[in-house]
Amino acid sequence: MRLFFAYVSAHRRVIIMFLLFCAVFGVTFALYRLPVGAVIYPALLCALFGLVYVVFDIGRAARKHKMLSRIRSRADAVSDELPAAKTVDDVDYQAIIKSLCDEASQNEDAYAERFRDTVDYYTAWVHQIKTPITSMRLTLEREDSPVFRSLSSDLFMIEQYVGMVLAFLRLDADTNDFVLSECRLGDVIDGAISKFASEFIARKIRLEYTPTDAAVVTDEKWLSFVIEQILSNALKYTREGSVTIYVREPKTLCIEDTGIGIAKSDLPRVFEKGYTGYNGRTDKRASGLGLYLCRRICDSLGAKINISSEVRRGTLVSVDLEQYELGRE
Repeated sequence: MRLFFAYVSAHRRVIIMFLLFCAVFGVTFALYRLPVGAVIYPALLCALFGLVYVVFDIGRAARKHKMLSRIRSRADAVSDELPAAKTVDDVDYQAIIKSLCDEASQNEDAYAERFRDTVDYYTAWVHQIKTPITSMRLTLEREDSPVFRSLSSDLFMIEQYVGMVLAFLRLDADTNDFVLSECRLGDVIDGAISKFASEFIARKIRLEYTPTDAAVVTDEKWLSFVIEQILSNALKYTREGSVTIYVREPKTLCIEDTGIGIAKSDLPRVFEKGYTGYNGRTDKRASGLGLYLCRRICDSLGAKINISSEVRRGTLVSVDLEQYELGRE
């Protein structure tokens, strides 16, 4: 019905002109005192033929509309798939569309090239920056003092931020290095914990970890990145108390802290890109990218990440690794 009204609206001028012509003939016949039936009869015949034409034309318009809607819904639609042009306007519009498609394709290719150059540059930068970071870490490990321990902690944060930059770029690249295979979840957790061991000691935060033998199908490197980001946030916003790590059946990884918590109004937006919330505005170092990257990675891994929290009572982050069924690679 909507298509019918749209058709009538598009052809209203022709319909009005037809009715006007019929009125002119009727008035003319009346003024000359000619039989009005002489104009009514051919007008009705014309209306009948016009109605038949309109029915077929609406059907043609419906098929054309369906084709255009199908093309519009496709991300890779091209101008060559448009219906054949039947009017001068159709030819002009299709020429405009083709021109815009060509321009969009050129812009997309140029953007893709610039993005690849950016990824290549930062990938090289990350690998180059690792050399002085490793050198500084070796230098700091030779001494054990409060100053050197503080510098080691800052250097560890620099390593985390460097890894975040590389992850951010790789997630938006045309290709990714996700490799799904079966691995022991406990090994991934152990590796992440070992990186933060000095941070737990320096901040005097107690770690409560229940080992697990669960096997999951995932990408070990990217899952490790997610766990490290969650642990980093837990340590950052926990002034005292503990961080608890355990696996809830069937295969849900839980990381719970006794930190400052997250405001209820901020919870729906914690996974948004760049959103830092109240805690982030208090801590000027927050970038709002950590949890955003975690969600993006979990989506790619087929996992589901959730956060529940109360202000001044801590935060629970759960990663459900049983959201999908994949064979072993």
